[in-house]
Amino acid sequence: MFSKAFKKLFNIRERVVIEKPTSFSGSMEQLQAHHVEPAAAQVKPAETASVVAVDLSALFYSLLFPSTQLNGTANELEKSVFRRVEAALAAPKAIAERVLKMPTQVAALDKQLADENTDTKALLALIEKDPVLSVEVLKLCNSPLFRRSDKDVTSLQLALVQLGRDQIRRFVTTAMMRKVIDVKPIYFRRFGSQIWRHSMQVAYLASELADDDPDSAFLLGLVHDVGKIAIFKLLLEAFKQAEPGEQPCSSLFRQVMTTKSLSLSALLAHYWQLPSLFESELNRLAVVDSKPAGGLAEVIWRANLISECSMLFEAGKLQAEQLNRLLYDAGVDRTTFDEIHKKLVLF
Repeated sequence: MFSKAFKKLFNIRERVVIEKPTSFSGSMEQLQAHHVEPAAAQVKPAETASVVAVDLSALFYSLLFPSTQLNGTANELEKSVFRRVEAALAAPKAIAERVLKMPTQVAALDKQLADENTDTKALLALIEKDPVLSVEVLKLCNSPLFRRSDKDVTSLQLALVQLGRDQIRRFVTTAMMRKVIDVKPIYFRRFGSQIWRHSMQVAYLASELADDDPDSAFLLGLVHDVGKIAIFKLLLEAFKQAEPGEQPCSSLFRQVMTTKSLSLSALLAHYWQLPSLFESELNRLAVVDSKPAGGLAEVIWRANLISECSMLFEAGKLQAEQLNRLLYDAGVDRTTFDEIHKKLVLF
């Protein structure tokens, strides 16, 4: 009875498999956000017809909470979280100010970094005001994925010269958003690290896929899953009143996490005063039983699918047939995926 009531409340349907749009093909240097016909080298529909449809959200959930066995009944802990999520969707301002507060300087600093007329010295001074931010930016500059030479980048000025303003803008935004996704309890640190890694991958892929404004695509990819973080932090609050040993283990909780997190992400984007485009594109993504056509929503959708495939493939949670089916759905041939995957494992 409770399960049916919450399915109705949160507009949760029984598992629905939707047709996915095509994506990109070719090498990493040729990634473009436009529809392509599946390459001849890809798995053909006839070859995948016998393969059971893949519930990708369920598999990805197993990465976030690897120790739980899913069942169909919500426990008291989950019921408490459902009530909190319902309240958050009705009054997101409280969540934006109390549960998941974005550093106030993110939007302002991002705007200045985007302004070509901002003086370089003034720009560096703004970043250097926050020593922790400066260190995090330098760490990103010297990470295996982004470093340009064998020599370490030892100053923000050198980083700006070597990498350029656009790349520094992404690094600054990334370092500041990392604070939002900080998860302290040791038991659940894996959740935070996996969500953050996924967000970084989606941001990177989105910037590669976007025909226009790759910087906005990068930031949107970075924040698209903040709704999951908000729900997770509500879960941590509920733990304080939960019975010992209770865990989020129902399939209903996974569905709430999956179906409502993007709506919450859109509401948070609004209260964080991010560009209005972010809220509208996240709302398009939140319609889980349809695919977004065009715009940044489609870019993020594709990037999200590729990232989830990569992380699940790395963890050994995707069988070859399942991966082939998903790659076909995404319009990505195996050679291209392997090239992408090599880069994504560096995150």
